[in-house]
Amino acid sequence: MSGNTRAAYLLPYYLWIVLFVAAPVVLVFYYSLFDVDGNLTFNNYAQFLTPVYLSMTLSSFWYAFLITVFSLLVAYPAAYLLTRTKHKQLWLLLIILPTWINLLLKTYAFIGIFGTYGPVNSVLGMVGLGGQQLLFTSSSFVFVSVYIFVPFMILPIYNALEGLNPSLLDAARDLGASKWTAFRRVIFPLTLAGVRSGCMAVFIPALSLFMITRLIAGNRVITLGTAIEQHFLVTQDWGMGSTVAVFLILAMGIIMLLTSGTKRRVRHGK
Repeated sequence: MSGNTRAAYLLPYYLWIVLFVAAPVVLVFYYSLFDVDGNLTFNNYAQFLTPVYLSMTLSSFWYAFLITVFSLLVAYPAAYLLTRTKHKQLWLLLIILPTWINLLLKTYAFIGIFGTYGPVNSVLGMVGLGGQQLLFTSSSFVFVSVYIFVPFMILPIYNALEGLNPSLLDAARDLGASKWTAFRRVIFPLTLAGVRSGCMAVFIPALSLFMITRLIAGNRVITLGTAIEQHFLVTQDWGMGSTVAVFLILAMGIIMLLTSGTKRRVRHGK
């Protein structure tokens, strides 16, 4: 294939990247340079470095970390069992199926489930614990977020486990390794690439959550995604909202660069 033909095939891809990736980022950065009155300023960036926004940043990273950790704790055993069950494709379809449902619908469903007269409180009342305030708590926010993101953690881990060479496990058993030792020394290290991919698929979108924080956690969880929503839809301060988005994009980019560097080191055995 000639160079011109290859360039012609790649043109739609480059066009897509420029129009729907690069251009929106440039536009967000452009708006971040203006205040609410449309005046050119750098005060938005100075304001972001105040304790209020730094606290939001720490809160965003903390909750994204919690969501990622709990998703991993649920997803790895689920993926491991999935590789050892019959009808894998059927179970995999059942795991993927909830991702086809609109996020807003799933969130409203949990409002009904965790509500005062919802099924969870009904069960608690039957066992004598009485009604509990389940909504508008940080725990309910983390629980719902884990439910939503866990399929994206399961899939890459499942693919990594499926690609594992069974002869390596046979060799470990022949050398006297227990099941736990084989998992710790063979299975888990060889599936770290899937774990990293799953963690990135969860951690990065979890940083910018805003709808779940509003509907499930109320005002108890304030993240950068919530701040962006407020500035664009409530205060109409697009400049400050864009500034928060710029820092969020930079943070995501740095995380992706760091993890890709780790993957390259693992691939080359360094």
